[in-house]
Amino acid sequence: MILAEALTKRFNGVTAVDGVQFTVDRGEVLGFLGPNGAGKSTTMRMLAGCLEPDEGHAEIAGYDAALNRHDAQARLGYLPEGAPAYPAMTPRGYVRFHLRARGFSGSVLRDACDHALARANLGPAADKPIGALSKGYKRRAALAAAIAHDPPVLILDEPTDGLDPNQKDGVRALIADMAPKKAIIISTHLLEEVDTICSRAIVIAEGRLLVDETPHALASRGSDHTIASAFRSLTGSVSEVLRDPSGEGGA
Repeated sequence: MILAEALTKRFNGVTAVDGVQFTVDRGEVLGFLGPNGAGKSTTMRMLAGCLEPDEGHAEIAGYDAALNRHDAQARLGYLPEGAPAYPAMTPRGYVRFHLRARGFSGSVLRDACDHALARANLGPAADKPIGALSKGYKRRAALAAAIAHDPPVLILDEPTDGLDPNQKDGVRALIADMAPKKAIIISTHLLEEVDTICSRAIVIAEGRLLVDETPHALASRGSDHTIASAFRSLTGSVSEVLRDPSGEGGA
């Protein structure tokens, strides 16, 4: 359902993503991990068709994300970093706007909107201006828009960013509920989410894919058998090698 084939992207001569490749099947939730600046958001933007790769290609449900963007994005729900939205709109209006853009109308649009707002647990905030909402409610409004058309593929960049602990649990439960019927990628800095909801984990650093394995296998790499220690070991070691290619250390 999701294919990243040797994706490479450069900005002003600097390689942000370097030959990243992986697949995600229906029923899988992939945790996409890496330190700040590792290339996670750039990779997700290429998968979503928002950014064209310099080399390689991406597919969503069999459609090239760059060459067949309309068909690929019709099957995709994308929650971008920051989740920008029109501040004067309400979450309800924002979700309806997304659905109309995808060809929904009438009672089908109304039912899809109501269902998405309920699943994202917007409550009374659904009819308040987005600009007046907290960061957590803004995030949930964007999530509602991403899932409203019931796409088979979801790419979620920091879906629980800005949410309180109860809201985080609600979003994790929603993802777990959707997972059997969808292919899902989640970028997160909250490593406990990988254990909680992910069936696979990828770690990238300096634009390069380091590991692609189950959360249990990833945790086994850590000194104390946790994903956190494995993450520190993997991303720290690659940074040291890149600073000193000889592998001999130094300033």
